Amino acid sequence: MNIIVAITGASGAIYARQTLEVLAASSEVERIALILSSSAEDVLRAEGVELPQCERVERYANDNMWSSVASGSARWDAMIVVPASMGTVGRVAAGVSQTLIERAADVMLKERRPLVMVVRESPYSLVHLRNMTTLTEAGAVIMPASPSFYFNPSSIDELTMTLVMRVVEMAGVSVSHRAWGE
Repeated sequence: MNIIVAITGASGAIYARQTLEVLAASSEVERIALILSSSAEDVLRAEGVELPQCERVERYANDNMWSSVASGSARWDAMIVVPASMGTVGRVAAGVSQTLIERAADVMLKERRPLVMVVRESPYSLVHLRNMTTLTEAGAVIMPASPSFYFNPSSIDELTMTLVMRVVEMAGVSVSHRAWGE
């Protein structure tokens, strides 16, 4: 599989790091396109998160509209936006594609490929809810950055990983993790 991972300026960079780690460790994933918004770099620094290095990760500038992730004819199988700011959610819901992140998400929707948006905002305004509804109706999966506590996680990494494993599964990558009732 070829997966696009986009990181926006919403808080929750730990989710992005863990998503990249899980994808990089998967034998199913051949290539990972990584796109960061201008604000994402600031959030990564502010939250003290370093992204993993992996030879399968190809970094794309968010203003590079000539890259393969901007085209439906390229073979990118799924996209995860983690974390997804409400600004990004709103622009994608409105069909605005001024950045590579927005265009790649638009491509996923028009090509009927998995688009997983890990939204990081609270509380939601009516505008947020309508934008998320629009994306859901267009085929995206909205996953609030709400980890589960079922398994009594003993660290922040364990807690956030409960969500990351579900996110990666929703993108179509097989992962092994504890499920409720097991």
